[in-house]
Amino acid sequence: MGTCKQFLKNNKLFLLFILLMSVFRSAVADWYTVPTGSMKPTIQEGDRIVVNKMAYDLKIPFSQVSLIRLNKPQRGDIVVFESSAANNRLIKRMIGLPGDVIEMKNEKVYINGKALNYAITSQNAANLFATEQIDGLSHLIRINKKASNQMSSFAPMTVPQGYYLVLGDNRRDSADSRFYGFVPHHELKGKATAIAFSLDYDDYYLPRKSRFFKNIYSI
Repeated sequence: MGTCKQFLKNNKLFLLFILLMSVFRSAVADWYTVPTGSMKPTIQEGDRIVVNKMAYDLKIPFSQVSLIRLNKPQRGDIVVFESSAANNRLIKRMIGLPGDVIEMKNEKVYINGKALNYAITSQNAANLFATEQIDGLSHLIRINKKASNQMSSFAPMTVPQGYYLVLGDNRRDSADSRFYGFVPHHELKGKATAIAFSLDYDDYYLPRKSRFFKNIYSI
């Protein structure tokens, strides 16, 4: 017991720093490593993503309990959420807000009956790349030609109140609302804002210097 008290006395500033850092990462901002390619080409495996945890709610640290609703998610936001349906933390793009009717026909997304601006920009033997514009925000999507096109269409669905519809930018290789259903608001962890740094898993984990400190919405 005496040894424990002595340790606490000698290290109280360090322990206070650890506590404050933990609270900060829990309630204010954090960073996550992206392990899959479901958001390619916007986000790649090995990217370390900065997440603003106060983008939508002020939450009690170390919990999902919201004290104050700060902002509403916007279409086009890249969000991190703890999916109970997937039993995993996921990162996807916000497409449908509460009350929206969302439909997809041959890769093209329709919101409330209006098609998003969609234009093919390039392609190779394996993939097709297109620019999609949602509420004034343009981003690239990737379509794997070798993947099943069963992911390319779905019938109109209305997003319930308190829920959201999300999709991955890697449209045929993303487990998103097409698999796990709508995302409840309380599962949102925050809004991804930037790439802090990136490691190339296919090249001995060497840094991808061109992706350091990149605004995730200008890639």
